[in-house]
Amino acid sequence: MIDGYGRKINYLRLSITDRCNLRCQYCMPEEGVEKLKHSDILSLEEIDEMVSAFVSLGINKIRVTGGEPLVRNGIVSLIEMIRRHPEIKDLALTTNGLLLKQMAKSLKEAGLDRVNVSLDSLKPEKYFRMTRGGSLETVLSGIEEAKRVGLTPIKLNVVIIGGFNDDEIVDFVRMTEDEAIDVRFIELMPIGEVAKWSIKNYLPNKVVLEKVPELIPVVSQDPASPAQYYKLPNGKGKVGLISPISCKFCTNCNRIRLTSEGKLKYCLHSDEEFDLKKALSDKLDLTEYIQQSILNKPLEHHIGKGDIVMRNMVQVGG
Repeated sequence: MIDGYGRKINYLRLSITDRCNLRCQYCMPEEGVEKLKHSDILSLEEIDEMVSAFVSLGINKIRVTGGEPLVRNGIVSLIEMIRRHPEIKDLALTTNGLLLKQMAKSLKEAGLDRVNVSLDSLKPEKYFRMTRGGSLETVLSGIEEAKRVGLTPIKLNVVIIGGFNDDEIVDFVRMTEDEAIDVRFIELMPIGEVAKWSIKNYLPNKVVLEKVPELIPVVSQDPASPAQYYKLPNGKGKVGLISPISCKFCTNCNRIRLTSEGKLKYCLHSDEEFDLKKALSDKLDLTEYIQQSILNKPLEHHIGKGDIVMRNMVQVGG
């Protein structure tokens, strides 16, 4: 599947729920957001039908997201459904890790390859405060269980937040010294109702290189990856910098997104959407509808130049 600028689209970010068991400050307001009705969310069967259409068009990499995907009833069955498509070469999931300890083994047996875990502090009190109630100990035990069952390589996603965790950058980087784990630092993005909060607490990713100047660039990198990777000398893992604001990576973008209510999105940083759930109910040819939509994928987003995405991150899929 090729877009209008000749980019090969082979990666689907698949959001399966707008529900989450945390209330992270950069993701949603303290009171939460209005939840979708159950009838508005794609059923497992609808998701599978859409995945089949995407696979037929060349999608071979899928990441399951939310909200928090592990709170979705039937998540293990869904992983089994997706894994039945032999064309899928990489099936991953992004989670906050709270339910990972009890679910890791079942997910691995269902066919999940690996997990990314969102983790913005290594200090219990700070983690509790930023997530509005999360347990760092529970997340860390979930990560250990994921390692044990083979949901690897594990990537930790760390959102850099000025005045909150910029003093922990060195600690996160040191995690890659003795373990084959990737720590990826992500810039805060002005999305949804907390956009102004994000702008106020934004730090560019270059602060990581300033705090850890011994990091060296990884020479061989996937041009479609949003992260620029570095390593400590003799480090077993890598340090990734994902910089959608200070150094966006649109030129080599290979992904599209599907929200939990069936809206096709070109980009996390765009409010433009196409209703695949309606297309499915109207008995339209999904492959043709998707293909025509992808031809209109824009060259780049304009976040960082004043644009703000109106929908909250939890509603879009991280």
